[in-house]
Amino acid sequence: MGYIAALFIGISLGLIGGGGSILTVPLLVYMFGVSPIVATSYSLFVVGSTSLVGSLSSYRKGWVDIKTAFIFGLPSIITVFIARKLIIPLIPPIINIGSFTVSFSILTMILFAVLMLAASLFMIKDSTGKIENIQNSKGPFSLTLYGIGTGLITGFLGAGGGFLLIPALILALHFPMKKAIGTSLLIITLNGLIGFIADTGHYTINWRLLISISAIAIGGVLIGGMLGKKIEGQKLKTGFGWFILLTGVYIIIREILFQ
Repeated sequence: MGYIAALFIGISLGLIGGGGSILTVPLLVYMFGVSPIVATSYSLFVVGSTSLVGSLSSYRKGWVDIKTAFIFGLPSIITVFIARKLIIPLIPPIINIGSFTVSFSILTMILFAVLMLAASLFMIKDSTGKIENIQNSKGPFSLTLYGIGTGLITGFLGAGGGFLLIPALILALHFPMKKAIGTSLLIITLNGLIGFIADTGHYTINWRLLISISAIAIGGVLIGGMLGKKIEGQKLKTGFGWFILLTGVYIIIREILFQ
């Protein structure tokens, strides 16, 4: 079931250009028994490698602006590296806030579920028209802050952040949708793989599991790309957003009530 789910994560990426990668951490935790902290690291590799395939396909079609990917993505990449290399190793397994105690693993899953709720709303409501605070804000300072925010999400939770990057590229830089998706895939690739490299030495990696999941997800990307020629991906986005919403609610209930 876990490998089948990995295939569908890849297909969703190939069909709608993003969103599916946000399911990688729950997949690793609940279907493969990987601890939440290690799952965020594995997710960086899976998300980065699958996005690489998608970005190469988009590049061949002329839908990737490499200059923008590096300039817009640089603050995000640096933030991801600092978060994975320097900050996360310093966070204790048990966090005490006054009389309140919570494990870092549970906190990670709850924060991830909140991220899923936010992502689902972006997908359901068509996020290209909802981020008004960055519209007409083309200054480097605003884009840098936005890149840092995306980097924090990727660095701490292992999610690609495409649901944030795509609207930013459309509204702030006036990219057409396909070019925004292609460019965001390159940024996600850099974020994911550099974040994973920053984790080197922090965890024992099950390469057999990691590579098998990544390979299946990449196969899904290729299938999704072929299906995308016959199916309008945007029509699937709302339904997929509802699925992510329900998954996020399930994670919150599971982590709070059954731990």
